[in-house]
Amino acid sequence: MVEIAIVGGGIGGLTAAIALRQYGFQPQVFEQAPALLDLGAAIALWPNAVRALQHVGIGDQVLSAAGVINEICWLTREGNSLKSVRIANPSSPAVALHRADLQRLLLQALPASLIKLDHSFLKHTRDTDSIELTFNNSQSTACSFLTGADGIHSDVRAEIVGDTSPEFRGYIVWRGIAPAAPDNIPSDVAIELHGRGERFGIGPVGGGRIGWWAAANTSVENLVAVEVRSDAHDELLDLFHGWYSPVRKLIESTSVILRTEAMDRPATTTWGRGRTTLLGDAIHPTTPNLGQGGCMAIEDAVVLARCFEKYGLTEAALRAYERARYSRTANITMLSRLYGDIGQWESPMGAFVRSKTISLLPTFVIQRLVKIVFDYDAATVRI
Repeated sequence: MVEIAIVGGGIGGLTAAIALRQYGFQPQVFEQAPALLDLGAAIALWPNAVRALQHVGIGDQVLSAAGVINEICWLTREGNSLKSVRIANPSSPAVALHRADLQRLLLQALPASLIKLDHSFLKHTRDTDSIELTFNNSQSTACSFLTGADGIHSDVRAEIVGDTSPEFRGYIVWRGIAPAAPDNIPSDVAIELHGRGERFGIGPVGGGRIGWWAAANTSVENLVAVEVRSDAHDELLDLFHGWYSPVRKLIESTSVILRTEAMDRPATTTWGRGRTTLLGDAIHPTTPNLGQGGCMAIEDAVVLARCFEKYGLTEAALRAYERARYSRTANITMLSRLYGDIGQWESPMGAFVRSKTISLLPTFVIQRLVKIVFDYDAATVRI
């Protein structure tokens, strides 16, 4: 019987497997896809996530594959500076990298036998001391504990929590990676440009490449988790016509562009029942505004493993994990939603007020707010 079954082979699920093995547990990852292939997008790993990856032993490998971010800059749509803040985390720097590179490094840290592909979760049946998992390939597995790490449209969550669909927040997000940096783009700076109902973000992802994202308000809601759009170039070039010149160059030079709806869920204190729990986007999906979705999943993984190590293979370990993570994840999700709402203001007065506030806000205030997010240490937080 499997000790700890993890449904979902994304960043959170794979990190959880690594962390659990570090403490001597025997996890098994069940992934619905026939192959673990990540589409062409970047992921930011802020110091809180890098610190957690260092704790599980793959920090050096991640840093060697990533682009380091030493500064965050806010600009107008024309490229005029509003504010810049340095990031002071020398031992655990802020970085960004291709999601496929991160996934590859996580997979390399695990025996291939631990990952079962083509296992799409259908249901689970709980008994006194075991759980039976059923998959759509007609296979089943018994486990002692179940962790659902299967993303924003989690099938495990549907059985445990049984709530409604994620909530659409009124704007679309596009993501891509350009093969090279346009002129005037620093190699170690994350940039966010603000317009009226549109934003554009730029940052290094290692190997000389530049990751970017774009956001624009819309009333259309399709609730597609991730979609590759062949017509995205024309749509984006039209939306961002007249913006800072590197924006157009990045869009034009990107071969694969992903489109998602900005969605999240209200926080809930119910993360699991009995010997089950949830992790990452399955329990606290967040809008991408703070770049903390993947980071929080990595934090979850480390705290979950520490709770099992402290309390043993018990339900008490799961409830301790959930208590330790609820406030942190609820607050980050709320802050990300608020930041996105303000960032997407499209009225002339709203855009003016936002720009003035950013430019006049003292740097030390921003740095203090940033530290609240970045200084969290999943390896030492009280459990």
